Amino acid sequence: MADYEFIKYEQDGNIVTITINRPERMNSIHPPTTEELSDAWNTFAADDSAWVGILTGAGERAFSAGNDLKYTAEMSRVPANERPTFAPVQGGFGGITADWECPKPMIAAVNGFALGGGCEMAMACDIIIAADHARLGLPEPRVGLMAGAGGVHRLPRHIPLKIAMGYMLTGNHIPAPVAHQWGLVNEVVPAAELMDTAKRWASEILLCAPISVRASKEAAYKGLDLPLPAALTHSFHQQRIMGQSEDLIEGPRAFAEKRTPNWKGR
Repeated sequence: MADYEFIKYEQDGNIVTITINRPERMNSIHPPTTEELSDAWNTFAADDSAWVGILTGAGERAFSAGNDLKYTAEMSRVPANERPTFAPVQGGFGGITADWECPKPMIAAVNGFALGGGCEMAMACDIIIAADHARLGLPEPRVGLMAGAGGVHRLPRHIPLKIAMGYMLTGNHIPAPVAHQWGLVNEVVPAAELMDTAKRWASEILLCAPISVRASKEAAYKGLDLPLPAALTHSFHQQRIMGQSEDLIEGPRAFAEKRTPNWKGR
């Protein structure tokens, strides 16, 4: 596994935790961090033993403050021919905002500010657990930008349009309890309980057949782009894999035998 400088990649059983480790910059993302996150998410996707991923930030202040504008400003003062160059990475900002193919479930454990690209990364996950002091938002217009890594498209799909527009056009933050009220966040807990809660959600997912979870995720997201009759009759890739899996046999057998299923993930 790669020796990362700006993130941590840890695996406990079938659960992988990826931690953005730049607390001195509020876990903001500069190009080297995106490269590392992209590599980490690719590692997670390719590892058959990794079934659920958790994304969080180091410290208690921030999940991620988004794009590292200080780094951008610093690089603007460096002559163009002396600036480091970075190739486009797979998966978009943070290696996740444009990843449409990974069928494995991902949980964002939001431990503080999740702003701009930080909010976009959280929304790219399937489940969001937030500490009670956390704040989410897309404040890009306040610095002359827009939430172009999916934020302007995802937020109106997560919460009512007028509410989303109000937050996007003002750049105001969404306190975690309000984000929960609007359905952007699945659960709000005291900061000290955040990671245990995220791992509880991950453990509950692990009670299900991993291939069934992946089939459900793929069908739910890709089915949104189809009329309901077409979605109901469409044959999705992970669904076809599920139909030929050992776990499809194990589930009913374990139910009939009144025992806990022994999922193989194949």
